[in-house]
Amino acid sequence: MKLIVICGPTASGKSDVAVKIATELGAEIINADSMQIYKGMDIGTAKLGLEERAGIPHHLLDVIDVRSDATVAWYQEIARATISEIHGSGKDAVVVGGTGLYIKAILDEMNFPETDPVVRARLELEAVELGVAELFTRLERLDPAAAASIDRANSRRVIRALEVIEITGKPFTANLPREESSLYPHARQFALRTDREVLRERVSARVDDMWNKGFISEVEALVNDGIREGVTAQKAIGYAQILQFLSGEISEEQALEDTKVATRQYIRRQETWFNRDERIDWLESNSNAATEILKKINS
Repeated sequence: MKLIVICGPTASGKSDVAVKIATELGAEIINADSMQIYKGMDIGTAKLGLEERAGIPHHLLDVIDVRSDATVAWYQEIARATISEIHGSGKDAVVVGGTGLYIKAILDEMNFPETDPVVRARLELEAVELGVAELFTRLERLDPAAAASIDRANSRRVIRALEVIEITGKPFTANLPREESSLYPHARQFALRTDREVLRERVSARVDDMWNKGFISEVEALVNDGIREGVTAQKAIGYAQILQFLSGEISEEQALEDTKVATRQYIRRQETWFNRDERIDWLESNSNAATEILKKINS
């Protein structure tokens, strides 16, 4: 049975390509977007609606509530179990998403060091006293590759990376595997490439469309569901900015513009991450992408 990965930056058209490929192969799809796993986070994550899924079973969408905080280790376990179930039913599996660490967790033998409550508590205190920016600067010095893949405002991930470095005495990225450690050596990985300026225009149009579809109302509903109580969900791009707006910290216009800027910054980090993996076959994001991928799979 085949395992196919469709990855790449936000707004590159991954989800639509994955549906086309799954339709041709009779496959099922596994989500590898760290925010689409949350219930109710639909508009801001560009989650496909039921009609857009074209009858293809989609796994690991809407599996936890916004109060919860998913871990990579949790995702690894449930995603691999889902692949086994799909293959066990005689079907191919298509993994799609832009969260590079989630995809790595599926494919490769990654080590997840246990947390050290003493180290964690000290780093959390430093984040409060010194600021996350200071900790991120430390991470840039100790592990530039990890810093390139982590949002400097994501205190949880910055602290975790520094914690792992301190516990293991090695860079955080030392826990990211090499190609030869892949659990699925026959998996095929494809990424969609889009011209930077085209992608910039897509991001702007996409965020505007999210606003028009009722993104603010979605976040207001999630506030009632407890999004402010969770650590991860409230930091999602767009959601964080709208929460600031709802709290009166910034204007709606600023929230809109900040969301576009944050999305473009995230895209650059995604490109940095995926470019490091030589196993990935890059293709132009256009109407022929799915056809090209199918040709490569079947050749």
